Amino acid sequence: QAQLIESGGGTVQTGGSLRLSCAASGRSFNMYTMGWFRQAPGKERELIGTRTWNGITNYIDSVKGRFAISRDNAKNTVYLQMNSLKPEDTAVYYCAARYRSDFEQLASRWPYWGQGTQVTVSS
Repeated sequence: QAQLIESGGGTVQTGGSLRLSCAASGRSFNMYTMGWFRQAPGKERELIGTRTWNGITNYIDSVKGRFAISRDNAKNTVYLQMNSLKPEDTAVYYCAARYRSDFEQLASRWPYWGQGTQVTVSS
């Protein structure tokens, strides 16, 4: 069973950058697909992107070219590098894990979640 802890959120001006980290405990981290989601006030939780257990990365169109997911299996950590941030990126950001999964967009199908970290982009 995976336990996830995010860090790195904060407030940044438009055009700025942040890097979020998600540290996982438990065994076989390298066998989990890791996802990053976000939820803005009054909106549903949406998938930003995933890095699968076998190295495939996918992103939603609105963050392509600005956000990048990487993982360090030796440190049991996945990262979300966010550049060129916009006010519409303001949300609580969550990491999630799913064992040996292909790309999965539905939040309800991810069994393991972190507590979330707030990202605020000021205009």
